Amino acid sequence: MTSCRSVKIALLVATLVAPGAAVLAQAPSATPAPAAAPAPPADPVMARVDGTELRLSDVLASAAEALPPEMRAVPPDALMSLLPPNVFQQLVDRAVTDRAMVLAARRDGLDRDPAVRQRIRAAEEEALRDALLRREVLPRIEDSVLRARWERDRGQQGAGAGAPQGEEEVRARHILLNSEADARAVLAEIQRGGNFEEVARRRGTDPSARQGGDLGFFKRADMVPEFAAAAFALQAGQVGPQPVRSQFGWHVIRVEERRRAQGPSFEEARDQLRQTAIQEEVTAAVERVRQAARIEFVPIPAHAQQPAAPPAAPPVAPPAAPPVAPATPAPQRR
Repeated sequence: MTSCRSVKIALLVATLVAPGAAVLAQAPSATPAPAAAPAPPADPVMARVDGTELRLSDVLASAAEALPPEMRAVPPDALMSLLPPNVFQQLVDRAVTDRAMVLAARRDGLDRDPAVRQRIRAAEEEALRDALLRREVLPRIEDSVLRARWERDRGQQGAGAGAPQGEEEVRARHILLNSEADARAVLAEIQRGGNFEEVARRRGTDPSARQGGDLGFFKRADMVPEFAAAAFALQAGQVGPQPVRSQFGWHVIRVEERRRAQGPSFEEARDQLRQTAIQEEVTAAVERVRQAARIEFVPIPAHAQQPAAPPAAPPVAPPAAPPVAPATPAPQRR
C-alpha cells in the first residue's frame, strides 16, 4: 500500500512540475543545470561473500522457489520496489547463506567428487531438456493457437460458422407400465390414433405422467442402454413400434425432437484444450528430436542377458565330534 501511494505521489508531482519545467526551459538560465544523476545499474551488487559479488539477479535466482509464481516474471527493479524492505533483506540473507555454503564446498573439493559431479551433470541435463521442451512447446499452446484448434474441432463437427456443436440429444416422451401386456395395449391405443400425452397422463406410472410423459432433452449416456438405443433409433414424431423393457418396467416411447447440444465456448474449453495440446506437442517435440538424432543401438552383451546365478551356499562345517568320556580305571586285585 505504501509503495503504491509513493508511486502515485511521484506521478502527481511529475505531472504538476512538467508545465513549469517547459516554461523554465525557454527562459535563459543564469546558472548551468546540474548534471543528471547516473542511472542505477540494472543488476546491482547486493553483498559480497569471501570477495565474490552477489548481485540482484543472484538473489532472485536463489529466491525463485520462495516467490509466488506471479512475481517471478516481474522485472528485478520493479520487484525491489514491490517487496517490503524486511522481506527483501530476508531474500538477500538467504542468497548469502547459499553462496557461503557453495564456496565452502568448493574449498573442500566437493565439486570434484565423482558422485557430486554426476549429480551436477544430471541437473544440467534436466535443465537443458526442460529448456528445449519449453522452447518447442510454449509457442504452440498460446491462446491464438488454442483458439484455432477449437475452431478446427468445431468445424469438424459440422458447426460451420455457427455455435460449436456437441453431442446429439433427443427430446422424448414415454409411458411407463408394469407389464408387457399393459404396454402393448397402450401402444395399440396410440396406433389407433390416441393422443400420446393424454394416454400418458391416464396410464403412466411414473412422475413424468403428469407432464404427458415428457422427459425433456437427454443424451444417450443419460438413460439406461435399452431405453437410449430405442429412443435414438427414432426420428422426430415417431413412436417406437414395440414396447421397450428396462429395469424400471415397460416403456412406450415417442421422440419429439432431435438436436446437437451446444458445445463449450472457447473460454470453457481452454484448460482442456491446453492440457491436450501440451501432451501432443511434447510427444511431437520428442519425436522430432529423435528423428534428427543419429541413434545407434548396441546389442546387449550375451552375459548381460543371462540371469545371475544364485549365490553359492556357504560350506557346511562338519558336525563336532561328541566329547569322549574319561576311561574308567580297571579294578585291581588285592
